[in-house]
Amino acid sequence: MKEYPTLTEIQNDLREGGLTCVQLVNHYLERIESNAHLNVFVDVYSEEALLLASEVDTKIKNGTAGRLAGLVIGLKDVLAHKGHGVQAGSRILDNYKSPYTATAVQRLLDEDAIVIGRQNCDEFAMGSSNENSAFGPVLNAADPSKVPGGSSGGSAVAVQAGLCHVSLGSDTGGSVRQPAAFCGVVGVKPSYGRVSRWGLLAYASSFDCIGPITKSVEDAALILEIMAGGDEFDSTVSAKAVPAYTKKLEWNGKARIGYLRNSVENEAIAPEIREQTLDVLNRLRAQGHEVTPIEMPLLDFLLPTYYILTTAEASSNLSRFDGVRYGSRSAVTGDLDALYKNTRTEGFGEEVRRRILLGTFVLSANYYDAYYTKAQRVRRLVREETERFFEQFDFLISPVTPTTAFTIGEKTDDPLQMYLADIFTVQANVVGNPAISIPNGVDRDGMPIGIQIMAPFFEEEKMLSFANHLSTTLKENILEA
Repeated sequence: MKEYPTLTEIQNDLREGGLTCVQLVNHYLERIESNAHLNVFVDVYSEEALLLASEVDTKIKNGTAGRLAGLVIGLKDVLAHKGHGVQAGSRILDNYKSPYTATAVQRLLDEDAIVIGRQNCDEFAMGSSNENSAFGPVLNAADPSKVPGGSSGGSAVAVQAGLCHVSLGSDTGGSVRQPAAFCGVVGVKPSYGRVSRWGLLAYASSFDCIGPITKSVEDAALILEIMAGGDEFDSTVSAKAVPAYTKKLEWNGKARIGYLRNSVENEAIAPEIREQTLDVLNRLRAQGHEVTPIEMPLLDFLLPTYYILTTAEASSNLSRFDGVRYGSRSAVTGDLDALYKNTRTEGFGEEVRRRILLGTFVLSANYYDAYYTKAQRVRRLVREETERFFEQFDFLISPVTPTTAFTIGEKTDDPLQMYLADIFTVQANVVGNPAISIPNGVDRDGMPIGIQIMAPFFEEEKMLSFANHLSTTLKENILEA
């Protein structure tokens, strides 16, 4: 079967009769089986997906199919899907099945998307390499000795390797964009409150966002357009009208672009990433866009602020997993304290335990003001500084990661080095702004490089339009080369 870069091309063949949804699903099922070594899927819904595909084929013939007819999608293992397992890559939710479907997922299903399975991820979305899963690490399809990024690593590799057309992931500090960059695909983190979080297993509630991983900006725009909007089940989601992103993907005019000098020209960044990012900026300048280097002093405090606040929220959110109401329970249960301790020790992996302990520490009475309160103040200052930046500029452009995908096991013994993989992505989550990662070529070893565009709060329409323009420019550059 030929490669389909966009859903539009799939739907064209479906309408012309040269393709059926059943054939499409069978193709992906064969791809999943032949790439089982990548460890992408923790559960594949073969029979269910084929049944849905047959139903969608009938709807296409009858002219009643939804906007996503022909879209085969995988779900990160943190998104609820009624009657299906959801474990967040953790043993503590062994055998748990969701009694409801996440709002974002349901909106895609209502438009005839076909879910083919759930995808491996770092446990409770805590990780930058997809090595923290109870199901084992996911491998990068470009080089199986390399990590795919995290925490949505399985979701990114599924699109990279053609195991499904699109994936749905979650982004708390870069968990959609960073693996998208490592795998050479598109990843979108929407504004906080743009997409309902109902049905997303929480890591850090004031940071978590659901976002698509796709082959094209066009498909990302369509999925976001359908997922976004108000939801009575989530009080934090905005009821603000959702623009028709797909109808406004043509960029017109000149953009005012800022880039952080320290994030682009820093010698600590891999030379090829630095060179290719500067090359993009020079190309944009040659096109007539205003491109200006800037300094943002508070960015030095981003990672500490992010990890203090997210671990504090994780400590609170994960307290519900105690072996009493759902999920797995330790067999060693002498008394209630033993039940809690043994269940959580056995059920949670090392990284999750580390972050729960750190979060509990910063929330403790003796350290609350010194860490948690201070981090909240810094978060406010970073948000204000970012808002001032967007009074002068349309976009902030940066690398997505300081390096390309690293070797499996390379950073597992040094959590600090692992956390530094998020250094360019956490700002969007700390302040709540939208950001997108698009492919920007490969390094000398053939490993993908990404470039990130961040936009003002709730300006996804403008961001997607410019990302589509830049993506086209980069593809043309590759063809010319």
